[in-house]
Amino acid sequence: MPILINEETRVLVQGITGKQGSIHTEKMLKYGTKIVAGVTPGKGGLKIHGVPVYNKIEEAIRYNRINATIVFVPANNVFNAVKEAIENNIKIIIVITELTPLHDSLQMIELARNKGVRIIGPNSAGIIVPNKVKIGIMPHHVFSYGKVGIMSRSGTLTYEIANILTKNGIGQSTSISVGGDRVVGTTFLEVYKMFEEDKETESIIIIGEIGGTMEEELSKYLMKNGIKKNTIAYIVGKTAPPEKRMGHAGAIVIGEIGSYKSKVESLMRAGVRIAMKPYDIIKFL
Repeated sequence: MPILINEETRVLVQGITGKQGSIHTEKMLKYGTKIVAGVTPGKGGLKIHGVPVYNKIEEAIRYNRINATIVFVPANNVFNAVKEAIENNIKIIIVITELTPLHDSLQMIELARNKGVRIIGPNSAGIIVPNKVKIGIMPHHVFSYGKVGIMSRSGTLTYEIANILTKNGIGQSTSISVGGDRVVGTTFLEVYKMFEEDKETESIIIIGEIGGTMEEELSKYLMKNGIKKNTIAYIVGKTAPPEKRMGHAGAIVIGEIGSYKSKVESLMRAGVRIAMKPYDIIKFL
C-alpha cells in the first residue's frame, strides 16, 4: 500500500488564496488529488478552482471530512496554521514553507507528537504516489508507479532521480520529501520503517545531504536490525565548506557529525550501497 496517503485522502489547503497555494491546488486537482476545502482567514466564501474557502479549519471540517492538510503560508504564520490543524485533529500536516523559525518548528512538532499527528516538513516538497495522488509541489510528470520508495531532504534532487528512474523503466511506490529545514517533523528513520512494512516497496532510495544526524540515526537502526530491502543512498554536500549554510537551513556542518564523510561512512558500515552520482542508482537497482 502507499505510504501515509492514498487516492481516498481528503485534503485541505491552508493558504489556498495565495499565489503558490492557488497554483499548486490546481495542479494537485488535475492529478486527481481530492482537495475538498481551503482556508485563508478573511477570505471565507470564495472558491478557488472550484474548492470552497473558509476562514477557519473549524468551519472547513464542519462541512467536509478531511484527512490531511498542506500548508502554504508565510514562515512567521506557520506555527499558528499548524497549531490550528493539530487542534482540529488533522492527522497529516505537510508544510511546504521553508525557513520556519526554529523555535516555532520545535514547538509545533512537540504539539503534534503529543496529539498523534504526523508533520512532514517544514520545507518539504510533499508526498506523491505516482499516477494516484500527490500532496505537494513536485512536477508529477517525472514520476511513474512502481516498486522503489524514495525519501529525501531535497525536493529538486528527488525530481532529478525520479526522472532518471522513470526514463530507465523503474517506477516508484511512494516518494516523500521530509524537508530541508534544521528541524523536521518526520525523520528518515520513521519513513524507512514505513517502507520496510510496505509490501509494494522492494527497494529504498535515501537522498541525503550534509547537516543534521538523520542518516547517522538510520545507520544505527540498520546496524542493529539488518537491511531487509535493497537500500541505496545518495548524499550531497561533499565539497561544501564547514560552518556555511548551503541551500537548505539544515545543510550546515559544525564538527564531524553531520558531515558528508560521517554520513557516507556510517551508511556504508550498515550495508547501504552508496551512489556517487545519480546514475549509479540504476546499476544498484
